Amino acid sequence: MDKHLTFNKTLLVKMGLAGVLATSAAALVIGRIWKPDLQVSKLKHWELPTSFYVDVEGLQVHVAKSETSDNLAATNNCEAQSGAETLLLIHGTSASLHTWDGWTEALKEQYCVVRLDLPAFGLTGPYADDTKPYSLDNYVDTVIKVMDKLDIKRATIAGNSLGGGIAWLTALMHPERIDRLILVDASGFKFTPKRMPIGFKLAQSPVLDGLTEHVLPKSMVRSSVQSVYADKSKVSDDLVNRYYELSRRAGNRKALTRRMREGLYQDEVKRLGEITQPTLIIWGAQDELIPIESAYKFKAAIPNSQLVVFDHLGHVPQEEDPKATVAVVKQFLRDTKSDYTKSFN
Repeated sequence: MDKHLTFNKTLLVKMGLAGVLATSAAALVIGRIWKPDLQVSKLKHWELPTSFYVDVEGLQVHVAKSETSDNLAATNNCEAQSGAETLLLIHGTSASLHTWDGWTEALKEQYCVVRLDLPAFGLTGPYADDTKPYSLDNYVDTVIKVMDKLDIKRATIAGNSLGGGIAWLTALMHPERIDRLILVDASGFKFTPKRMPIGFKLAQSPVLDGLTEHVLPKSMVRSSVQSVYADKSKVSDDLVNRYYELSRRAGNRKALTRRMREGLYQDEVKRLGEITQPTLIIWGAQDELIPIESAYKFKAAIPNSQLVVFDHLGHVPQEEDPKATVAVVKQFLRDTKSDYTKSFN
């Protein structure tokens, strides 16, 4: 009897210890992937020397202008101040204005380069109105309001992925404000991804909402970034850390789930033939998110357009190889200078 009791006690102790170990292990795993939101005050190191914020209906939109302007937060645009033409750069889903660092460095001497973090991303964060949809129409409205606040009358607009969809829709809805259009692996046509970043997949599932708003393993961020690069070796720790920290900006993860459910296809693709601005289409042949078939559809649909395909690049060619891609942009801007001058006058 005593032996039996001793055995049971020993068993219970072992079971209890196993339970404690299992709970501790689970807590350790959850602790490693359960990451709280970060307030903007904790992310100031991602501001640029040229950063400032523009109030758009209570939303503080993070904007950066090239150094051609003496007063970065001035209401007068830098084109008026410097005589340089304005280029407006729009990033894609889960990215930020930093994706254009390479292009900005190469273009800032000749052009007034303006870029912004879209609502739900970067340092801008979610809309002030929690009920406002993250639709392309609303994004276009935000872009125009930022232009108005900065007194930018007209600009050449460039966009990657989601930003490309916003760019061509802005050209359609506000043709008087857009002189030229640059589409970089742009959204718009229906497509079937060959590979989708895991973060995008999770954000599309409503049953995982409580999880995706708090869980963010850095390994998942690395995998997602690698999926949009053709050359995975270019995905550095610093690059992953930037995407990782800015994804944790307060409200961004929750907003991403809503953005992903808005979709990328736009009925307005039927109207692409109405775009009259000179258009440059850039595409990475190794794009597994929006396959190259969309590039040829844009080329066929937009009358005054040209297409340049980079065989060695993926979904974010402007970030993966800024030197090669911006060279094409510079040539396009030079070749269409007369069209720009004509329309501006």
